[in-house]
Amino acid sequence: MTVAKDIAPHLPYLRRFARALSGSQNSGDAYVVATLETLVANPNVFERELAPRVALYKLFVALWSSVPLNDGEGAGRQPAVERNLEALTPRPRQAFLLKTVEGFSSEDVATIMEVAPERISALLAAAGKEIAEQVATDVMIIEDEPVIALDLEALVCELGHSVTGIARTHREAVALAQDKRPGLILADIQLADGSSGLEAVNEILTKFDVPIIFITAYPERLLTGERPEPAFLITKPFQPDIVRATVSQALFFDSKSAMRAA
Repeated sequence: MTVAKDIAPHLPYLRRFARALSGSQNSGDAYVVATLETLVANPNVFERELAPRVALYKLFVALWSSVPLNDGEGAGRQPAVERNLEALTPRPRQAFLLKTVEGFSSEDVATIMEVAPERISALLAAAGKEIAEQVATDVMIIEDEPVIALDLEALVCELGHSVTGIARTHREAVALAQDKRPGLILADIQLADGSSGLEAVNEILTKFDVPIIFITAYPERLLTGERPEPAFLITKPFQPDIVRATVSQALFFDSKSAMRAA
């Protein structure tokens, strides 16, 4: 198979990873484009002896660590974002996202990051310490499945945050956000009455800025490259560590969601 065919199934998820690292669609996608341009210019950098997904992420992480791309967003970042970027410890967060969100084994994470396997545990522990030190916030949950909503509530509270409430419909979500302004929103896509979580979030974002984490069983539908897309996305069914990692990244950047859905 050609390199293009090998990597094509993995590109939507590489874009998700890139956005989680950078906190924005534009910046994350710029690094993915740089990775693809590198492959086109020199296909030999793709390590065929590795699994295609591991080889792709390894090249991306190498570029992330060595190429400061100018995506035009720097001047527009909020001060809190700049402070967080200055304080960022990239390696622990890379390891944490690769392991928890992207689902790589510790051995694959070590290969991607080009570190000794025994270093991964230390990097994950450092990332966990960063998460534990984050300032607590109020979280609103938009989810129509009671069991999933309760699971999310428990995870959020375990991280030291509080839940302002759980909304099951578009109307409930907008009303709850207006009544108790949250510092973070976890939003399902399809809601109980057939309404859209995307539309509810868009309406909320016209009133104030807040980080959004979208939750869906079909992430590929939101990672097409054909319209603005979420910076933070959780796939159903989710693992607890994925929720912890994604909440951590969304709050780390302390900025509005990178998405205005169509």
